[in-house]
Amino acid sequence: MPRVLALSSHVAFGSVGLAVIVPALQALGHETIALPTIGLSNHPGYASFAGEETPPPNLEKLVDALEANGWLAGTDAVLTGYLPSKAHVKTAARTIERVRAANPAALIVCDPVFGDEPKGLFLDATVPAAIAERLLPKCDIATPNGFELSLLTDTPVDSPESAVGAARALGVPSVLATSISAGGDTLATLLIGEKDARACFAPRRARAPHGTGDLLTALYLGHVLNGVGPDAALGRAVAAVGASIATSAGRDELSLASAAAIWVGARPLPTAAI
Repeated sequence: MPRVLALSSHVAFGSVGLAVIVPALQALGHETIALPTIGLSNHPGYASFAGEETPPPNLEKLVDALEANGWLAGTDAVLTGYLPSKAHVKTAARTIERVRAANPAALIVCDPVFGDEPKGLFLDATVPAAIAERLLPKCDIATPNGFELSLLTDTPVDSPESAVGAARALGVPSVLATSISAGGDTLATLLIGEKDARACFAPRRARAPHGTGDLLTALYLGHVLNGVGPDAALGRAVAAVGASIATSAGRDELSLASAAAIWVGARPLPTAAI
């Protein structure tokens, strides 16, 4: 059973960050070590929320204990998500280094969670700069949305073609670019390598629940760890996210309890070369 160490936000109510990453990975058969970078009552889009960041030294103490118990050596992947400060990015980078020292074959996935459309940047500008400097050079897969990809590369991203060029400028072996405008009412999810690029297309929804980016990243990683090829993993992950959105019936949160079976058994969407 592959093991994933995930650093991201945790909410008591809702389905963002670790609250969706953990069940998605578990549904695909993966043991998950969850390190919350911040603990909140719910995501800040609601009228009221409460919580606080986990101090980076406290996170490092948790990693110390995991290492002392021998669990870093058995970790097959690291997934970084919401990192609320530059100091948290530094801690995530150190954690990656420690896992790689224990298991050089560990797969590193960076979901650079710092902004989206139409809200824009929701963290301090030092965070994306730190991610670009400290995390992207260490990762095997990056999963930015269109806004994040544009900011990281200082390049307009308004089509699949522009997303491909921007993704290759990141210098990451594989980029899973999400929420890319494909004209009209269509969005593309792109899997971009150094020499090829594949796309899945889905209808743009007027309203989608929070956490779909976290879910897509977790499902794609989960399928890859199960030995599914990148192209098929893309089709399966996008299909499962789309089915999960439909199951959630316009709610602000993904309906995790009713969607778990979909994550495993959704019929893959077709992918196309671009």
